[in-house]
Amino acid sequence: MDALFESPVIPDFPTFEREEALMSRYSGPVAGIDEAGRGPWAGPVVAACVILNPARIPEGLNDSKKLTEDAREDRFEEILATAAVGIAIGQVRRIDKDNILQASLWAMRKAYRDLGAPASAALIDGNLCPKRFPCKAEAVIGGDGRSVSIAAASIVAKVTRDRLMVKLSKRYRRYGWERNKGYGTREHAEAIEKHGVCIHHRRSFEPIARALAGDEIAELPFD
Repeated sequence: MDALFESPVIPDFPTFEREEALMSRYSGPVAGIDEAGRGPWAGPVVAACVILNPARIPEGLNDSKKLTEDAREDRFEEILATAAVGIAIGQVRRIDKDNILQASLWAMRKAYRDLGAPASAALIDGNLCPKRFPCKAEAVIGGDGRSVSIAAASIVAKVTRDRLMVKLSKRYRRYGWERNKGYGTREHAEAIEKHGVCIHHRRSFEPIARALAGDEIAELPFD
């Protein structure tokens, strides 16, 4: 299916309406898929695929970026307890070899395969569906704010990746990954200039390539 273009105004809370429509059309469960970690300078990209139980949808599901860390952790545990979940990790070597977009699409396909339960259709956050997807797939612009299944996947992907970065920070203590999660912050840039890069940095990303070439990156504009 093509991407679903609609009003640019995203509602306050996602709904189960798209899932219900596709469940009726294809007579089967519908999965939501999202990823976390396309932008960071370091660490993997993580994708999650979730099939919610219509009778046990956790309350408070929303785009993971709109939730506090504590709220994400709570929803994460509820999702794992009530839904079918698949998770896939696209490591840095894949990101550098294939590029971040292809690594993200690969992780989405693998997350679906790891689900362990077939879906009749999938709702995918963004404007692009992975090629050769195993079931009917529909891309939804701003999907994590429109579909509760995609919102659930965004939470699972975000919490999984954040936990991975905190774990990595215990071995690579110099970069502040327990705080910045590998994103391009001034703290991260200054640490790279002082200590260099490590195997978990994405060499295909321009700031890391610049650092490897000996250029200063701590003077880049940061939000």
